[in-house]
Amino acid sequence: MVNNDHNIAAWSERLVREAPALTPAQAREFVHDLYFAAQRALDKECWEADFVREE
Repeated sequence: MVNNDHNIAAWSERLVREAPALTPAQAREFVHDLYFAAQRALDKECWEADFVREE
């Protein structure tokens, strides 16, 4: 299983290095929202593919 907290922390640190105007909290919130939005999109794709296969 992937450690979401570790991934979010790593990407937040990268974002702060690239955009130093962001606070660490802003970077973490942005990365968190982006990470979970992407996960929902992938889940939706999987559900749709499963639905099509079952029809």
